[in-house]
Amino acid sequence: MVEVQSKDTEGFSFASEGGIIGKNPHRKPQAVKYPSKEPQLKTQCPGCGSISINRNGFRRLKNQTETQVYRCRECSLRFSENYYRHRGQHGHANYALKVEAKKLDNVTEIKTVTGDEKTLKGKLTDYHFKMKIDGYKDTTIEMSWKILELLTRRGADLTKPDTVKKTISEQNWSGNRRRNVINAYGQFIKYLGSSWDPPRNTVIRKIPFIPTEQEIDDLIAGCPVTLACYLQLLKETAMRSGEAINLKWRDIDIKRRVISCNNPEKGSNSRQFPEITGKLLNMLSQMPQNNEYVFSGKTNDSLKAVFVRCRAKQAFKLGNQRLKEIHFHTFRHWKATMMYHYTKDILAVQEFLGHRSIENTQLYIQLDKKLFAGIPDDKFIIRAVHSIEEATQLGEVGFEPFMVIQGIQLMRKRK
Repeated sequence: MVEVQSKDTEGFSFASEGGIIGKNPHRKPQAVKYPSKEPQLKTQCPGCGSISINRNGFRRLKNQTETQVYRCRECSLRFSENYYRHRGQHGHANYALKVEAKKLDNVTEIKTVTGDEKTLKGKLTDYHFKMKIDGYKDTTIEMSWKILELLTRRGADLTKPDTVKKTISEQNWSGNRRRNVINAYGQFIKYLGSSWDPPRNTVIRKIPFIPTEQEIDDLIAGCPVTLACYLQLLKETAMRSGEAINLKWRDIDIKRRVISCNNPEKGSNSRQFPEITGKLLNMLSQMPQNNEYVFSGKTNDSLKAVFVRCRAKQAFKLGNQRLKEIHFHTFRHWKATMMYHYTKDILAVQEFLGHRSIENTQLYIQLDKKLFAGIPDDKFIIRAVHSIEEATQLGEVGFEPFMVIQGIQLMRKRK
């Protein structure tokens, strides 16, 4: 028996007993696999940004290939690997465009049409950089950028006020939205050294939607851990969403059960929230302390994306479409309305919300009258206090001081 080695790319040689050399007709050539040079992306949820995900089967594409499907453990969103690689790590459609825009040099930003003149994109960049220098907050700058970018996409030429007025008139926006667009463009055209005649706009202050406490609790119960903690914080403190997302661990005093708001928005006053419930403290204790921020790695947009899906899911599950009317700011309206209903002290509500003007707080007087107009007056248990020890004992069981008659302090508690 003779064995002969043969180098053939179509198969491999073998030796028979008669010494005849042949090829295996059933053996296919094996392609050599080289390590991929493509960088491995750290897969994370395109909805909420969480890296806590599980594999959830495969999906067949049009070209008869399969791609891995994942499910997020935080927001339950299912997404494929193909979607993730095309949309970028943060799951936003404009993410790749923003990354490429940062790589542009000054030469690319210059356009010679009538002399050396910067493009509109360069002007927008310079304008918002100036806003940053002037001390505007990041949320204000981001909103201004989105508004001006939206006007451009809708066909307006930001250098021609007439086209902007025409675009605004064609939009089905609310009065508040239209006012924000007019103010944002008015500041930008002033930066360009021009002026314009803004369109007329009437803002009608609508009565906000006030859910019941049971509806709020049902919604919180159907949300993931992080979002549930965020919503419970909004419910008990009436913080704005931007104030809550910037909450730091040093602002929380667990022993004294006090939370401080040291980053107020819209010119509000800093404030403290005592007597935080044990439910919220337990939720906060379960949050990971990766850095100084309580909701580290989260943004309002990412939490809102999860919130919208959970809200729709709970509304369908419980058969209550009113849940779809609840937004982040609804928690603030609900807390202020309930607080005024129980205390009838508008100054205490103003201090709790951080309003600088009492006019903004008077809205909740109107809400209280409309919501509880057909409900009979509440009944209380009233006790007279004659000593500090007696006041301490009554306070521990829920009594609150409300009136002084002939030098005697009266305390009351709802039945």
